[in-house]
Amino acid sequence: MSEVRAPSARGLFRATGNKPKPVRLLVDGEIIESDSLTREKDDFYPTPPEPTRAFLHAEIDRLRDFGTIWEPAAGDGAMIREMESLGLAVRASDLVDRGCEADIRSFYDFPVAPAAAIVTNPPFQECGWGNGRARWLCHALDSLKVEYMALLLNWSWPGAGGLAPFWAKYPPARVYLMRWKIDFTGQGAPPMLNAWFVWDRAHAGETVLRMLDRKDARQGELFAEAS
Repeated sequence: MSEVRAPSARGLFRATGNKPKPVRLLVDGEIIESDSLTREKDDFYPTPPEPTRAFLHAEIDRLRDFGTIWEPAAGDGAMIREMESLGLAVRASDLVDRGCEADIRSFYDFPVAPAAAIVTNPPFQECGWGNGRARWLCHALDSLKVEYMALLLNWSWPGAGGLAPFWAKYPPARVYLMRWKIDFTGQGAPPMLNAWFVWDRAHAGETVLRMLDRKDARQGELFAEAS
């Protein structure tokens, strides 16, 4: 059998000193072991429940101020299920149909936001500066003028070269650093910390930095059980 080479998710594990778990793949009817997953088409990596639960535990009171939350990178509905479990109404959209009854439409094709609040794990390449020129954020805040937006991003995202003017114009209201590493691929050894960056036009003053732990995700579960 000829050697199979595929685009790799190895870049997600750089700078850690750790190796991802071996992954078994079915290739031409034969099981082989690989040291990395094939990178998902459209960079689709569903968000595990814990980051969303921890965030909802921290922001639920503010989110209840909105009649509907917009999830514009809905994927398979992972975040939507967590929000709906707390009684929030969610409008879903995405560029690709992954079975969560989303409006199949590009984020940039919306001339008007279908809701005043956004909560999502956005396509990272559209939020950085090197490729996307912060296109996602500019469309949301400049064009759609949403009142509230919470994005799950890499903790190092604000340090990207070129983002300083955007950060000066639109400083987040709150940043929640998650003190555990999210395993988006299921391989273990995730390389980076993530954070929720929240823009909220009701906020005045400096950006507030807060921490989230795994126990905060469990508190979200207990809140859902009690409601």
